[in-house]
Amino acid sequence: MYYNLRYIYITTSNKKEAKKIGLDLVENHLVACVNIIDGMESIYRWQGKVEEAKECVLIAKTHYSKVQKLTERVKELHSYDCPCVVSMTITEDEGNKDYLDWLTTESKAELSM
Repeated sequence: MYYNLRYIYITTSNKKEAKKIGLDLVENHLVACVNIIDGMESIYRWQGKVEEAKECVLIAKTHYSKVQKLTERVKELHSYDCPCVVSMTITEDEGNKDYLDWLTTESKAELSM
């Protein structure tokens, strides 16, 4: 089976925002599931200055065909002017095939938006 699945790495300002975005993505069939990792510290350059912030990581799992709509939806819901939304390929031949089958089935479900 050819899966064509993606991890989507998203950073948010806090856990509440991550949960709001994650729940919306799952409810609207844009992802099969999300993981929320709280307590991340970020150091980055923004508008010419070095900044530090506490953030939350949201990792979403979905099919390639939903990445663009997912990105647009995150941008609509997100508090940042320029949110981090990065897609990474899930390797086809590594990992639990049963889990990859489940991700494929769930992430290919019809959009409800």
